[in-house]
Amino acid sequence: MLMGFMGTGKSEVGRRLAQRLGRAFVDTDRLVEERAGKRIATIFAEDGEPAFRTLERAAVAEAAGRGGPVVAVGGGAVLDPENVRCLRAAGVLVYLTARPEIILGRVGKGSNRPMLRDDPRAAVVRLLAERGPVYAAAADITVDTSERTASDVVGEIQRAQGQVRLQHEP
Repeated sequence: MLMGFMGTGKSEVGRRLAQRLGRAFVDTDRLVEERAGKRIATIFAEDGEPAFRTLERAAVAEAAGRGGPVVAVGGGAVLDPENVRCLRAAGVLVYLTARPEIILGRVGKGSNRPMLRDDPRAAVVRLLAERGPVYAAAADITVDTSERTASDVVGEIQRAQGQVRLQHEP
């Protein structure tokens, strides 16, 4: 279960991790768009953030209940304790991080990112400060993706997952 701020590599790392593990990959943002029949930016504009969060909660529950896929959740998903509960029940929670300047370089100007519309840099810094402690508290594993390839990150996740499993065994 991959979580973290936008632009930290959840989708790319998730696809590669799933391939390496021989599992399916589910991106809950894509699942929301499929179920709603419209892009996330359109959901925010037409229906508002609360409607998006309702759709997101259903997508997280569906993805976590599929029995073994690698799941990447949207940046705000873990702000909902119910989502964290579902994800934790389904597997190890991996928090992907990156420095603000790396995130900004990866997401561009944020035109299709509803949370970054006005001042992308200020929004990234503010949201990281707000969400970082929530991500960290929920995480079993934390991996900084700044200046690292997706393959390097996947390898670190696999090594760390082995350690987490050993810690949880009787």
